[in-house]
Amino acid sequence: MLTMRRNTHNLHITGATGTGKSWLACAFGNQSCRRGLSVRYERVSRLCDDLRIARGDGSYGKRLVALTKIELLILDDFGLKPLGQSERHDLLEVVEDRHGNRSTLLTSQLPIASWHEYLGDPTVADALLDRLLSNANRIELKGESMRKKEKPLTNVNAQE
Repeated sequence: MLTMRRNTHNLHITGATGTGKSWLACAFGNQSCRRGLSVRYERVSRLCDDLRIARGDGSYGKRLVALTKIELLILDDFGLKPLGQSERHDLLEVVEDRHGNRSTLLTSQLPIASWHEYLGDPTVADALLDRLLSNANRIELKGESMRKKEKPLTNVNAQE
């Protein structure tokens, strides 16, 4: 029996605040669900907190296995807050386990050229970025925030 292996490309979406990175990531996630893929959305800061707690309660290994099985893992808001040493290592574990087997979509306000400096630890940064950036597609969003209020079509304060 011939089995079809799904592509395991990564995708990185970068751009300024409000340009639609998270919205676009969720749209890719929604489409992936419609095609029968398992998808999970995680904000990087919350994922790091969850992994820290899992390490403490003994469920760390189980949590890593669960993250490895997800066909598309969306990691939103990479680079918003500094990562400690254990957080960098946890993120490396997640990415390493998925590398070449599953797809990871990462969003960030930081341009990719700044990711190495952001991670701080050169050894971990090299390992993490090698796995994230190989076999990856990139989308760089430009423009102003989509959250800026549009001018109203009518003047509410107009006198009759």
